Amino acid sequence: MTQVLAFDVYGTLIDTHGVITELEARLGASDKTEQAAEFSRRWRDKQLEYSFRRGLMGAYVPFSQCTLEALEFTDRALQTRLSEVDKDHLMAVYGELPAFPEVPEALTRLAESGVRCVAFSNGTGAAVSSLLDKADILSCFEVVISVDEVKRFKPDPAVYAHLRNRLDVAPGDTWLVSSNPFDVIGARHAGLHAAWVRRSLDAPFDPWAIEPDLTVPDLDALAERLG
Repeated sequence: MTQVLAFDVYGTLIDTHGVITELEARLGASDKTEQAAEFSRRWRDKQLEYSFRRGLMGAYVPFSQCTLEALEFTDRALQTRLSEVDKDHLMAVYGELPAFPEVPEALTRLAESGVRCVAFSNGTGAAVSSLLDKADILSCFEVVISVDEVKRFKPDPAVYAHLRNRLDVAPGDTWLVSSNPFDVIGARHAGLHAAWVRRSLDAPFDPWAIEPDLTVPDLDALAERLG
């Protein structure tokens, strides 16, 4: 059976910190670069935290709502006093974040090698499809699969089961590719193979005695190993 690579989107294919330039333009601090980087980091961390908490509560909402609520929280926490216009603009920018530089060529190589490539995200199908289209990589994927279809968030085992059911593939033929350790661990726990894209050498992996099958620094290296 043909091998399937299911790519996480935010943080793996798409640079969630691509919003920093826009943040710099809207923050009033003297050191805008430092504050913008801190704002971006805390926004992303809180976005994921909210998805985890909602998952545990059984209180699903679209990922965009987690993103908006995380933006509101970070604005309050850092006392940046963003206007509603600023927040609306930043949310729009989040829908147009750039792909990491090596992603388009690496995905093309993988697709041309005969590997089945799919996008697999916490975002809704419409939001992710639009994001990938604007990053000019949507055509690299056979399909976009969203957790919204089961109203759960990663790393709930149900979302990985849904991935396999949608594609009609066995766990041993399915690879989850993600830069997020929680996603890699969730996939491995559900019986899938998983590749960790360790985009920062400083990034640690959770000490849960569940390891990725493969660790690579970027998608170029992934294409060399699995293409």
